[in-house]
Amino acid sequence: MREIKFRAWDKKNECYLYDIQRAYDMLSGCVKYDDGEDAVYDEECFAGFLDNEQYIVEQYTGLHDKNGRKIYEGDIVKNEYGKVMDIQYDPRSAAFGVGDYYFGTIGSGKILEVIGNIFEDKQLLEGKQ
Repeated sequence: MREIKFRAWDKKNECYLYDIQRAYDMLSGCVKYDDGEDAVYDEECFAGFLDNEQYIVEQYTGLHDKNGRKIYEGDIVKNEYGKVMDIQYDPRSAAFGVGDYYFGTIGSGKILEVIGNIFEDKQLLEGKQ
């Protein structure tokens, strides 16, 4: 089962908010529970986050780096050769990519480590190796 998660960069407060689909639903009172356990996804409530210009929403890729950290679009990673790249979503191929690779083609030889993100650590991309 694929884990679907989102985070959002809050431009006003300059910080990340994680698991925003659930957090937004709880804050807005849109959460609905089945048997008191899991929140039901409410697209209308989550859209409020997507439509708000204060936030830049980024999706979890479903992958972890070599240290077990979740990899999101917008993360800055370093590969096993020390090359620094950012994770991007390519709408033409409907896939996440890093450098010249799509995640489906990275393979076991491509070991990535999250070293930052595009909002808090822009300087890491300026010194790409």
